[in-house]
This record gives sequence, C-alpha cells and structure tokens, in this order.
Amino acid sequence: MTAGLPRQAHASWWMEEARAAFEPEPCPPLAGETAADVVILGGGYTGMWTAWFLLERDPSCDIVLLEGDELCGSGPSGRNGGFCYGVWEDLETLVRFFGDDDALRVAHTAHRSVGEIEAWLDAQGVDVWFTRAGHLTIATAGAQDGAWDPLVEEATRLGVADGRFVALDAGAVRARCDSPVFRSGLLQPDNAILHPARLALGLRQALLARGVRIYESSPVARFAEGPPVRVETRDGGVVTSERGVLGLGAWASSLPAFRRSIVPRGTYIVVTEPAPERLAEIGWTGGEGLADWRTALRYFRATPDGRIAFGAASAAAGLGVGLGPRLRYDERSIVKLVDDFYRFFPSWRDVAIEAAWGGPMDVTGRHLPSFGTLPAGTIHYGLGYTGGGVGPCHLGGKILSALALGISDEHTSLPLVDLEMLRFPPEPLRSVGAALTQHAIVRKDEAEDLGERAGPLTDFVARMPRRMGYELGR
Repeated sequence: MTAGLPRQAHASWWMEEARAAFEPEPCPPLAGETAADVVILGGGYTGMWTAWFLLERDPSCDIVLLEGDELCGSGPSGRNGGFCYGVWEDLETLVRFFGDDDALRVAHTAHRSVGEIEAWLDAQGVDVWFTRAGHLTIATAGAQDGAWDPLVEEATRLGVADGRFVALDAGAVRARCDSPVFRSGLLQPDNAILHPARLALGLRQALLARGVRIYESSPVARFAEGPPVRVETRDGGVVTSERGVLGLGAWASSLPAFRRSIVPRGTYIVVTEPAPERLAEIGWTGGEGLADWRTALRYFRATPDGRIAFGAASAAAGLGVGLGPRLRYDERSIVKLVDDFYRFFPSWRDVAIEAAWGGPMDVTGRHLPSFGTLPAGTIHYGLGYTGGGVGPCHLGGKILSALALGISDEHTSLPLVDLEMLRFPPEPLRSVGAALTQHAIVRKDEAEDLGERAGPLTDFVARMPRRMGYELGR
C-alpha cells in the first residue's frame, strides 16, 4: 500500500464498530439441499426488509436468505454514508417520467419510510445513532450556487415546498457548520442520519429471532426461474422454492437481464479519529447530514463520538465496469478524498484519518429504483438505488414482499413497479462510455471547485448522458 494512505477498513469502519457492539456470530454457509416458500438472494437492506415484511404479511412464511459475504450488511448496506431520506430530491425526475400525481404519490410514500424506520428501531430497541436533524445540501463552488432552484420551483408549483425545503444563505449555512468553502444551501429538515451497519445488523438480529434461515458465506453460482425456483451456491448448496427475490444491487449487473441496465460505479468514504472539540469549534453540533451539489457529489456527516465521515462518488467507472478489488479501495480516489476533506475542514489537518473504504453502487439510467418480475413470473427484483437506498430499501421491502405473495396494494401500484429500465449501449461502448463520461464529470467538477470552467470537450462529454435521456446525477 502507498505510504501515507489510511488503512483499508474491513468492509467499512461502520461494520467494524457495529460488529464490536453487536458481537454477531456468522451464520454457517448453506450445505446440501433445502426448500423454502421464498428464497432471497442478497443480505443487504433490500433482502432483509423484504424478509421482514414477508413475515409481517404472512407469519408462517418459510424464508431462506443467502448472503455471499461473511455477514449480512457487508456490502453497500453496511458501508454507505448513513443518510436516511426518501426521493424528494428527485422530484423533477419523478415528474418528468411519471407526471404530477404519480410523482407526488411516490415521493410521499417513499418519505414515510424515514419515520417508519425510526419507529421500527424504537420498537426493536436497536440503537443506530438515529438523528433526525435534516439534510443540508450546500454550494461549495460558484457553479453550484442556486443549483436547487429548479427543484424548489417544481415543489412550489406542486404545493409541497413549504417546510420541506428551506433555502439558507451562506451565513446561515456556516452557522450550522463552518467551512471556508461553504456558500448558500438547501435544508430538508425532516431527513435523518444513522449508523448504516448497526441498522443492517439490527435487522439481521431481528430476522434470526423470527426464524428466518440465513446462510452467510454462500455466494450464488446460478439460479433457474423454474417454476420451481432453484438456486445453487458455489459450494454446492441448493434451495428450491415457489418464489424468489433478487436484492443484489450492483452485482445484478452480471446477470443477462440487467447487464445493459446497470453500471457499477465506485464510491468511497474516509473517517477521522474522534475530535469532538473540533466539531464544537466549527459549530457542527446539530447532527445535520451534509452534501454538496457537484454531479459527483461529496457527502459528509459527524458521529456521536466526534468523528467526521467524508465520502464522494467521484471514482472512475473503469473499463469493464467490474466489481473487483479496485472498486473497494481505489488509492487515487482516496488520496483525492483526503485532500478534499482537509480543504473543506482545514482546522482538522492535525486530526488523523483512521480508515477508508468503498465499493460499487448500482447506477441506473433514471436515477430511480426499479422493481419488477423476471419473465417466468417467479423471481422479483429491486435495484438501482444509486447510492441513496437507506430509506427507499425499506419501501422496496414492502413492494417485493407484496409481489412475492401475489398481493396488490398501494405499494405495488407505484410507477416504480414494472418500470422498464433504460438500457445503456452494448459492450464495449458501455464500459468505455462509462469511463470517459465519469472522467469528464470529475474533471468538470474539479475545474469548478477552482472557480474555473472545464474545456469545451470535457463539458460536452460530461453533459452527454443527460442529452441522451439518462439521469446519472445532479
């Protein structure tokens, strides 16, 4: 490893902390053959919330959940920034694709998950450091000033802006968190932050207590839609079931059905050592989750013991858009992330970075999650959260549990269900295009950070996805 780089966390610093707090005993891998009513592929939030709501709807449902890692939640669910919100920031996109009424229906329904997650945590007695202090998005360069105006105008037109979006001038922003790069911003007061890995392990603990059969270290080798559904693990385990659910995130890109609908993209986080006195000095004591308005946005939040976790979705997509080690710890991306952190918070320069980690997220063409059913009608899927799944995965669990049980309700009638996914160009255009476009987006963002304009070619390539009808970021 390059000298001076922070250590690579095991899965994430969040998961290291959560394992120490929960002391979970990994479940054994699947051995031999078994049968179930529903088999779930993937032990992240989507798979686990689906299992939970299956039991809420049908307490007798026999569920097998397969997780490829040593512990459920070791993927994106346990390593994200811990920002818990719905899809209000995507209101313009929702209106463009679904029209006013359905856009509002999706936004209102998705946002209910924030309060319902909080209520679930209280009922289960799970401490995930849940803090409902709002989500503040900030202009950190002149090019970002007022970037939220179209969103607020659309919300105002639809009559949903009051109390949901609060514009703050630079003074009000810096009163909440003082940084030399902070300008004006937009506060969504009703959003929350939490400890993502504690939520994952709390869900896992609750499912085990209710009799869900979880098999960890059981990566799936292949599956057949049937009927019946048949799933084989790499070590020879076999599950047959009436129905199946895919909650694979970026790993679904390896399946033929989704190969042209998902582009995995790396996102990384660093976390500091505790320095609560420094948080007090910059006035960041309210618990807000923060982010900027770059296309490859940066996001950051504090912890109860006085750390700052600072992340960015600025990694190159990479040729082949693979899912290998580079997307878990890309040295160039992490060096840039550390530099950005100290530029944002120069008073923290003598506070060490304790750890870094990362991994792929599932980027889709609409920047919205999609839910549906594979052709045989036996396997249902939910994917495409594009880094914002902490809240929407809860809604996804409701949708997928209803689909698996053949129930039609307010959740399965949302236009996110049976939404045809936009297709990216075939290979090699997909991976080459993803790499070139992401590189241009990052170069454009970095030029604007310096108060400069990107060159005409860089600007043209960075804007190309939107001209082609894709929503890949702000």
